[in-house]
Amino acid sequence: MKKVVKFGGSSLASAEQFKKVGAIITSDESRVYVVPSAPGKRFSDDTKVTDMLLHVYETAKAGNDFTEEVKAIKARYDEIITGLEIKDFSLDKDFEEITKQLEDLTNPDPMCTLDYVASRGEFLNGKIMAAYLGFEFIDAAEVIFFNAEGNLNSYKTEKVLGERLAKTQHAVVPGFYGLGKDGKVKTFSRGGSDVTGSLVAKAVGADIYENWTDVSGFLMADPRIVENPKPIERITYKELRELSYMGASVLHEDAVFPVREVNIPINIRNTNEPDNPGTIISDTPAVTNNIITGVAGRKDFVVVALYKNMMNSEIGFVKRLLTILENNEISFEHLPSGIDTVCVVISQKQLEGKLQDL
Repeated sequence: MKKVVKFGGSSLASAEQFKKVGAIITSDESRVYVVPSAPGKRFSDDTKVTDMLLHVYETAKAGNDFTEEVKAIKARYDEIITGLEIKDFSLDKDFEEITKQLEDLTNPDPMCTLDYVASRGEFLNGKIMAAYLGFEFIDAAEVIFFNAEGNLNSYKTEKVLGERLAKTQHAVVPGFYGLGKDGKVKTFSRGGSDVTGSLVAKAVGADIYENWTDVSGFLMADPRIVENPKPIERITYKELRELSYMGASVLHEDAVFPVREVNIPINIRNTNEPDNPGTIISDTPAVTNNIITGVAGRKDFVVVALYKNMMNSEIGFVKRLLTILENNEISFEHLPSGIDTVCVVISQKQLEGKLQDL
């Protein structure tokens, strides 16, 4: 049995949370590859480290003094290191390098980009995690690659990542980022550590990909709207894609693709309730009497409704309709239809400045 485990920001926000994570990993010897996020909020009014990094980048780019901001970020990590009592370990040199890169922003083509600074949250947390567990640290920029268009280079990533991990029995690979075609650090969209975990799971042929967060899996509805919604014990990749896209934000929607190709199940677990089995995501549907799997929703959509007698018997009507959308560079979300009607559900942003032309 071989497991890849990814831990979200709330699971790694403090030394206390780190210890919970350490106990989870060491309690199961099959948990051999770890993907950490950057430290999240320690309390409700706290600031995520990634947001602190984004702010320090803007400060440096504007030519203002960012010394105190960097000190505040370093203090967050030093607090974790001290709380974990890791001997002969510090991030002093790493922060010296980050400071040097921020000072380099005034150059015409600096290596320091917004993506580089944003990724340092996971990079630094990965170093702490590796030192705490005694695992090998592997910089994601050495094993995860993007093409010239900024999309994941799946072939190169799988090859290099697989070969590198085959040489180590236990490793920590920080989430969220990789290396761009231009040789600079490139990040996934926010929440992209989920994707990194999925890539690692596929590269090593894991038996299961455990994604640990602050909730015990998926719920059948939003608990902010529905009181005490039932948990979802099992869900298919397809159902997950639908729910994630429509607002169920437990897992990054792109994290499904790598593991789905090789049918590796994802298990959503709660760091604060490690005994809870959470939700299993796989190709196998749940055996249940439930009529629905779950309900999720998004706002800010427009419905364009077209009515025409005998529309259903008119050859090419929908093709002409979709051609109009294509000519106006508009994509649609849903296309419900009837005998004499067809409705096009479009994101409101897609229609900005284009409604009259449409």
